[in-house]
Amino acid sequence: MICFSQTNKTINVKFINEPITVNAVLDEGAWGKAEPSTNFWQYFPTDSIQAKQQTEIKMLFDDKNLYVGMKVYASGKDYIIPSLRRDFRASGNDNISLLFDTFNDGTNAFFFGTNPFGVLREALISGGGNDLRGFNTIWDTKWVGETLIHEDHYIVEWKIPLSAFKYQEGETKWRFNSYHFDTQNNEQSTWMNIPQNQLIFSLAYMGEMIFEKPLGKSNPPVSIIPFVNTLVAKNYETDVSNSDFKIGGDAKFTIGNSMNLDLTFNPDFSQVEVDQQIINLTRFEISLPEQRQFFIENSDLFADFGDSRDSNPFFSRRIGIAKDNDDNSIENDIIAGIRLSGKLNNNLRLGILNMQTAEDLINEIPTTNNAVITAQYKLFSRSNLSFMFINKQPTQNYDFVTNEDRYNRVFGIDYKLASKDNTWVGNYFFHKSFSPNVNDKDISSGATTEYFSRDWNFRFGAVFVGENYRSDLGFIRRTDVFKISPLIQRTFWPEKGKIQKHSISVMPFFLWKPELNFENSDYTIVTSWKVDFQNTSKLAFEMFNRYTHLYESFDPTNTDGAEPIPGDQDYYYTSYEAKYNSDQRKTFSYNLNPSIGKFYNGEKYSMQAQLTWRLQPYFSSSLQINYDQINLPNPYPDASIWLIGPKIDITFNKNLFWATFVQYSSQLNNFSVNTRLQWRFAPLSDLFIVYNDNYFTDTVFAPRFRSFNLKLTYWLNI
Repeated sequence: MICFSQTNKTINVKFINEPITVNAVLDEGAWGKAEPSTNFWQYFPTDSIQAKQQTEIKMLFDDKNLYVGMKVYASGKDYIIPSLRRDFRASGNDNISLLFDTFNDGTNAFFFGTNPFGVLREALISGGGNDLRGFNTIWDTKWVGETLIHEDHYIVEWKIPLSAFKYQEGETKWRFNSYHFDTQNNEQSTWMNIPQNQLIFSLAYMGEMIFEKPLGKSNPPVSIIPFVNTLVAKNYETDVSNSDFKIGGDAKFTIGNSMNLDLTFNPDFSQVEVDQQIINLTRFEISLPEQRQFFIENSDLFADFGDSRDSNPFFSRRIGIAKDNDDNSIENDIIAGIRLSGKLNNNLRLGILNMQTAEDLINEIPTTNNAVITAQYKLFSRSNLSFMFINKQPTQNYDFVTNEDRYNRVFGIDYKLASKDNTWVGNYFFHKSFSPNVNDKDISSGATTEYFSRDWNFRFGAVFVGENYRSDLGFIRRTDVFKISPLIQRTFWPEKGKIQKHSISVMPFFLWKPELNFENSDYTIVTSWKVDFQNTSKLAFEMFNRYTHLYESFDPTNTDGAEPIPGDQDYYYTSYEAKYNSDQRKTFSYNLNPSIGKFYNGEKYSMQAQLTWRLQPYFSSSLQINYDQINLPNPYPDASIWLIGPKIDITFNKNLFWATFVQYSSQLNNFSVNTRLQWRFAPLSDLFIVYNDNYFTDTVFAPRFRSFNLKLTYWLNI
């Protein structure tokens, strides 16, 4: 039996004075004196033996930079490199990645990686690496890296400025780990041995980097990031054309070695990739991930409160979005913003965010201040206690602002449990909102405890949201609800055969309405069997037993003028679903997800498919197809709902990219084209050409809205 230790490996980092040329040759004398660290463990397909293809890591540092040299072994040169675009995904391609826990807290880490072609990626890891949501690749920083491919290995050489990290002056050690994806041998390996029931980037299992002398001040530069954006657009629905010329920018300062001060003025996010559309057949709003760079670094300080699905008090995408007079979501300009975030010491983190949005008198939108203050204190080995205060408030008096919208505030306390080996994790919170003329039923609270072992996973979770609880900057699916969500899962690990592991699980969700004498409003019981194969493909079968009490009539087809399903009735319905993900290492791969069964008082058949094809490393394409056939009894509507989204990504080299995303939604009666040409002419400095086109598709195919953007950004270090 393997003992999975958390701190039994070290790598020594030698201090140097001689210059290092980053060319993946490693021929400087200092590299010859550096001690290599190796003995990687398999993580996949097993976690109990040494990796077949090893990696050797050497590290050096001087007063300004950390240098990393690696020799990554492989059985040949047949690497899988789907794209030359920065911040690539690890799965399905060859790469080597390093994680640095610079405050030794097991909660947050800086992440750097590369593939054999020298394409770089960086990310921030939060939440202890317990959840994919805590792996954020939107973060960017300046660093350099090169690779050189040989017959049975490739050499990696990096220079990462110490200013790219945040750490305490005088520190002598960081927690550290590394992982390697080798597609030719179908092997994933880690420097520290990580059990397969944990994610490969878990921060519970890390060794140590020992610096030869204490780290000094990082002396980070002041970063000024101005932009110029021109826009030409036409709304064909209103026959209004407009053009705009916009100047703004960001500034980044480091206070001490570990606090960030970020400023933004007149920000513009026109270069951000458009959201992938979703078919929504539910009664509730759907949340989409934040992709705006300003909100990313230390985002967990602000966003990881409450329950991410049912009661999240701060959802940054609320800033910059408002409702028009017809209750449609529209862009609301951000005038300026400031954010202070980071570590005050090894145990205490602080976050302050303040954003001012502009008024829009035509749509009766006031100028509003949006503020968040948070503090997080480390407890025990990897747990933490957090406090937050949120305030949204118009800063001028307007006749159209109702009394109930004069302000909205939320105060909360959260405790996140994470045991040293991540066997036990939990989330416990209590939040109270403050709004005019509301004095009761304004509480949200929850408790979740989960146990992970190699063979068993148990969870019990509960969330309560009061009828009058309100967080205007948050994501609250519904109020007046008490929900429990237990889970029991058993995992099996065959010793031979094509199956790497398989599991069975039962996961019920029960919801009650406290204000109606705890009447049961919904339940869903999910029974699953999931299989992971040795070739990395996956298969799952699931059964959903559902009960819904509709309090109001509802039309899931969203058909104009149709008779909705009656409210004040009970609906019991069962459906069945299958999922198959093919081997992503193949040139052509696919995901299939059919389902069939009852749907309220009718039936529904659905098929979701994702097809991917590449000509590496310059061309990759995918096709998303979602189809829902809904059949309801007369006089209620039937519907055939399509969502089709082809995507093409051409990477001419490491600095020039062209991406096109086409989407057709029959539910929204919209056909859209988003195409972006990006030229990275200097480190983190870009020229974007963005074209958007939208068409009506209901009765006639006709233009709806069209725009053309030219945006230039430049990252200047002073």
